[in-house]
Amino acid sequence: MEISKFDIADYLDSNEMIAEYLNEVLEQGSENDLITAIGNVAKAIGMTKIAEKSGLSRPSLYKALSDGSKPQFSTIIKVLKAIGGQVKVNPISA
Repeated sequence: MEISKFDIADYLDSNEMIAEYLNEVLEQGSENDLITAIGNVAKAIGMTKIAEKSGLSRPSLYKALSDGSKPQFSTIIKVLKAIGGQVKVNPISA
């Protein structure tokens, strides 16, 4: 029996699923988890497409979203816009 490795990018097939995934990571995860999640979304959409839309080169994109990287906030914003997302601040309810 052959077992394939789980890849979340295989399940990020709609804007709603992508938004739900990123929001959950923002709420529950760490900074590194968020960078990994954004990388997973970029992989699901296509790194070449995200590179073109963000104005970043593919190698820069891979480097910025690699495990343990510390990308600049401007890079994260460019990639989020390229994947069709945005950062929004809502007040925390008591």
